[in-house]
Amino acid sequence: MSNSEKILKTISTLIETGILTSKDIRKELSTDLKFKKDKIFNKLELVSRKEFEILKKIVEKQEIQIRRLQKRKKLKR
Repeated sequence: MSNSEKILKTISTLIETGILTSKDIRKELSTDLKFKKDKIFNKLELVSRKEFEILKKIVEKQEIQIRRLQKRKKLKR
């Protein structure tokens, strides 16, 4: 008997005896999936939309400053 079959048999036995309800299973699966999702997001090093927008504004300001400095440099020549 494989591990997955053993787990399913154990779960079905617990449900039959009333020790474990479908709400418990759903809650456990939901929690497990949430942790797995968070783990994947952390591996990908994703940032929030708010952080992205802030960094985007900073980069835009820097680009403007660079263009201004380039124009000054051209005028001095």
